[in-house]
Amino acid sequence: MNLGNVRPEKVKKVARDLLTKYPNAFTTDFERNKEILKTIVNTQSKSLRNTIAGYITRLVIISQPKTSEMPLNEEND
Repeated sequence: MNLGNVRPEKVKKVARDLLTKYPNAFTTDFERNKEILKTIVNTQSKSLRNTIAGYITRLVIISQPKTSEMPLNEEND
C-alpha cells in the first residue's frame, strides 16, 4: 500500500497559487521548476523551495492529458 507524500497545506496553497498566476511557466522537469521558483519566490529555506517545486511538478504531471505509451502489438502465430 502506497500512501504517498504528506505535504503541509501551506505548501499546497502556494503551489496552487503559483500555478494559477504563472500557468505556462512550470514544466514536468523538477530542476527547471526549482530555478523558476528561485526567480519568483524569495525563500530562505532550500528544502521549502524544493518541496514547493516538487509539488508543482506533480500537479503539472497530473494535469497533462494521458496518452497511451505504446500500442499493443498483436503476435502472429
